[in-house]
Parts: sequence; C-alpha cells; structure tokens
Amino acid sequence: MNYFSHVLGHLRKDLRLEWRSRDSINGMLFFALLVVIVFSLAFDPTAAVSRQIAGGILWVALLFASVTALNQAWTRELRNRVMDAQRMSPSPASALFLGKALANFLFVALVEAVLAPLFIVFYNLHALGQGWLLLAVMPLGTWALVCNGTFFAALGLRTRNRELLLPLVLFPISMPALLGMVQATTAILTGEFDPGQWIRLLIAYNIAFTTICLLLFETILNAE
Repeated sequence: MNYFSHVLGHLRKDLRLEWRSRDSINGMLFFALLVVIVFSLAFDPTAAVSRQIAGGILWVALLFASVTALNQAWTRELRNRVMDAQRMSPSPASALFLGKALANFLFVALVEAVLAPLFIVFYNLHALGQGWLLLAVMPLGTWALVCNGTFFAALGLRTRNRELLLPLVLFPISMPALLGMVQATTAILTGEFDPGQWIRLLIAYNIAFTTICLLLFETILNAE
C-alpha cells in the first residue's frame, strides 16, 4: 500500500465509526447551535452590529464545539488496545495522524454547513465584501483548528485530565489563527478592509503547523 492508501484507510475507519455512533457530530452541533442562539438573544442583531460581531461569534462557537469532538477522537483508539495495534502497524504514523485530522475536518465542516444558514437568518447577514473568499477562509480556519487539535489531543491522551488539558494547550497556540479567521471573516462581511493579509496568515500558519505535526507525530504515538 502507498502512503495515501494508508491515509484513506484510517479516514474510512473514523468515518464509519462516527456514522454508527454520531457522538462527535451531535455534540458539536448542539454546542454550536447553543452558542449562536444565546448570542443572538444577548445582542440586538441589527445589520451593522451583526456584521461586526458575527465573525468572532462564529469562530468561537466552532472552536469550543470542535474541542468536544477532538477529545473523543483518540479515546476510541484506547478501546480494545487499538492504539497498541497502531504502533505495531507498518502504516506510517503520520498517515494515522493525517487520516484522523481529515476525519475531524469533515465532521467540523458538516457542522458548519448546517450552521451557516441558521447563522445568516439569526444575524441577518449578507457579505458586503467579496463573499466568495469565505470559501477559502472557512476551510483554512477549520484546518487550523483540527490539525493542532488532533495533535494535542493525542499528546494529552495518557494524562488524567485530558479533557481539561486540550483547551489549555490548544487555545493559546491557536490564537494567531483565530485572529486571522475572525479578522478575515469580519473584513468579508463588512467590506471595510482587505482580508488578503489575514488569509495569507492562515495559509502560512497551516503550512507551518501541519508540517510540524506530521514530523513529530511518530514521537507522540510511540511515547510511553
């Protein structure tokens, strides 16, 4: 098998498990909807105000919601000593990480697809800038969250308080990406400034941290 066959095998396994249980998607969707509804009740979503705050609310909702899925992503591998089997497998460790990260990316993207129309309705949104750029910002921002989140969830897998450790590590490291996501989304919705520099920041952030995670994951997988 070549490298991408290994990645695809891990991806199919995670998608099949999630299809059977739907634990991650249901948890993320409930939490994200709750945040959006609470903020829509807390603020008067007039057209001007909603465009200023919508980017921050959207990404904060997705950030906190994705943590619930990321915490469960590796917990499944502990059952029936699957993680030990992964260590002895001839499959590259980075292929396991990439398959898991892609699965988490698809789960979060599905939640975004459900959330987007509701978000537009609740906050009365339409983009004043180049709306098509959201097709770049959303996947770039989502990958920034799930790539680091998948890596650090594996790093804290053997700790006693792994549910608490993940947000404590992930949130500070994700701050540059989170700033880029919020600023780029706000720029597109308001049309007040150019989102190009923030999109370039997201691209550079994703390249750097994806490379680091792929290179270091074998050490994390084989650590005792």
